[in-house]
Amino acid sequence: MRNRKIPGLVAALASLLAAGSVSSVYAAEGGAGFYLLGSKGPAAAILPPPGVFFQNDVYYYQGDLGGDRQLPLGGKLVGAVDASVVVELPTFIWVTPWDPAGGNFALTTTLPIGWKDVAAKEDLASPLGPVSRSVSDDVFTVGDPIVSGLVGWHSGDFHWQTGVLVNVPIGDYQKGALANIAFNHWGSDVFAAGTWFNPETGIDISGTVGIAFNVENPATDYRTGNEFHFEWAVSKHFTEQFSAGIVGYHYSQLTGDSGSGAKLGDFKGRVTALGAQIGYNFKVGEQAFATSLKVFQEFDAKNRAEGTAVFATVSVPISITPPAP
Repeated sequence: MRNRKIPGLVAALASLLAAGSVSSVYAAEGGAGFYLLGSKGPAAAILPPPGVFFQNDVYYYQGDLGGDRQLPLGGKLVGAVDASVVVELPTFIWVTPWDPAGGNFALTTTLPIGWKDVAAKEDLASPLGPVSRSVSDDVFTVGDPIVSGLVGWHSGDFHWQTGVLVNVPIGDYQKGALANIAFNHWGSDVFAAGTWFNPETGIDISGTVGIAFNVENPATDYRTGNEFHFEWAVSKHFTEQFSAGIVGYHYSQLTGDSGSGAKLGDFKGRVTALGAQIGYNFKVGEQAFATSLKVFQEFDAKNRAEGTAVFATVSVPISITPPAP
């Protein structure tokens, strides 16, 4: 029989820190929602024991909106959009000793810091008729903080959790800019996740479903509709250190966009992605580390960019609360 403690614990660290604690940088205003698609993966519903944990995600995305399709960015309508994003997402997690309804209650906070580059074409009115010009913008700045609360339960090999994350609109946002990391509006995402992990076989099957609700952006009078997301992962621990598997997600808007700034109408969007994941756990002295790399390729996109997303993750416990005697 394999050791049930080491792989289960380290996988739990990685799963919690990715679970509902990070923000998106990319239909919806700007063809983007604040929930970061692909942030959850293997062990999505496993919470570690009470304590304080830290995770750092580096997120890369490159995508484009081809053809003559348009996108609302910073209060403008632009087409032929090509965007690249690199964002660092440092996250602190406190798994409290509080056990409501027999579960474990946790709080998280994330502050996105990153770079975004956007190139597009903008149509302008002229005496001779509409003319198109190339426009571009790039920025390195701070996004909106994300805070969340969640409760997780365990029963044998099955783990499940539910929670809510909130986008707090205090990041650096510039009206009229094509490149923004912040969203400049309140938003909340209600989610539920389940994981079946058998330490003897090393097989992990995880899924997460959620709905994001958005408040109007006061700078652009644009309110993004309610957004549905589903993420899944099937992976295997080949050793106590190494795991690999397949991952994917699907996103679609349930309700249309609204407000005087929604010049393209309801602008409902969707996208699907398929990818792969590898994980490696190790120790330096007595300090445990969990690392993960996920790569997604998007397809079947509507009213948003279609591209490639990459997550590189490192997580580590800062302190673990000893169990009560």
